[in-house]
Amino acid sequence: MDTNKLVTMANQIADFFGTQGAGAEAAVADHIAKNWDPRMRAGIQAHVAAGGEGLAPIALEAVKKLVG
Repeated sequence: MDTNKLVTMANQIADFFGTQGAGAEAAVADHIAKNWDPRMRAGIQAHVAAGGEGLAPIALEAVKKLVG
């Protein structure tokens, strides 16, 4: 899948959960872990390992939680 599309999707999820206050990063990480297929997760994790350009702060930290 295209990295730009993954970034867009992760940012949209972060926007949604970001409006719900505390725990947004964990909620985004949980959503990605449960709903994205392994190739999508691997793609976004590789993008974060390369710097994570374009990811919103909540999305970036959520993906880091997946890695860690």
